[in-house]
Amino acid sequence: MKITPCVIADVLLIEPRVFGDERGFFLESFNQRAFNEATGLELQFVQDNHSRSARNVLRGLHYQAVQPQGKLVRVVSGEVFDVAVDIRPDSPTYGIWAGEVLSASNKRQLWVPPGLAHGFLVLSESADFLYKTTDYYAPEHERCIAWNDPTLAIDWPLTGELPVLSAKDLAGRPLADALS
Repeated sequence: MKITPCVIADVLLIEPRVFGDERGFFLESFNQRAFNEATGLELQFVQDNHSRSARNVLRGLHYQAVQPQGKLVRVVSGEVFDVAVDIRPDSPTYGIWAGEVLSASNKRQLWVPPGLAHGFLVLSESADFLYKTTDYYAPEHERCIAWNDPTLAIDWPLTGELPVLSAKDLAGRPLADALS
């Protein structure tokens, strides 16, 4: 597996070894020992999630104020623009975002450590998005930062129309208010 740090150093782009031939391909999507050795992290994942979204759906920017979740994310069908935002107050990259295209065809994964907000925009007709988390979902602690916060200035690859948002995501707060 190939590990590449992103603009936020502890956000990692992970490219698994893919073995392919005329029949198709094989890849190991997760191996605890290989992940620990390649990243230097000792983590335990406690929950796997799967979402399906249509084109132009934007989910995020989500985080948990208590029980922060680290997320290992990937796409098994379609394509998304995946974003992590550093919201750790004492971090040298506070307020910085990292974005990567994840797709079924590039087979990339992104490690988003605890303490970061996370979101994605679907670029294909639909996308199946999988993520492993290091803590359980706690809806009472979930928060949302506005996807279009001008202080973050995330360069979402929108095609001229507004994204499709849930009521929760429409109510996202500015980063400046997020941790209060």
